[in-house]
Amino acid sequence: MAEILLDLPVNVPPTLVFQAFAAPVGLDAWWTLRSTGEPKLGGEYQLDFGPGYEWRARVTRCVPGREFELEFTRAMDDWVGTRVGVVLEAAPAGTQVRFHHRGWPEQSEHFRISSYCWAMYLRVMKRNLEFGEIVPHESRLSV
Repeated sequence: MAEILLDLPVNVPPTLVFQAFAAPVGLDAWWTLRSTGEPKLGGEYQLDFGPGYEWRARVTRCVPGREFELEFTRAMDDWVGTRVGVVLEAAPAGTQVRFHHRGWPEQSEHFRISSYCWAMYLRVMKRNLEFGEIVPHESRLSV
């Protein structure tokens, strides 16, 4: 199994970073076009990225302010069963984010593209939290 692992500092408290990953309004600010869901173990999320990309996921880890993970139940074939999540650690300047996307069946072309996309999306999330920047959904991978 292949994994995408990324670490980044974010200069806001862990509670705000947790909301960016777990609250629909937080996800919509940097990743999804529209989303719904409740951050609780077993909770179901609807993740809308536009026509043809209405995905679903289930919460598999939820420790408020510290850990959050979603397992994809409906998505592109190689994303189904994969898990996206974070472990958040308090740091002197804010939060150390330890991001993962685990369970890829192989290091496919889509895996390689997703590795790049995650780095770009996490940059958008960081800039949103630290500076209030809002990037339209359709421009998030080109800023």
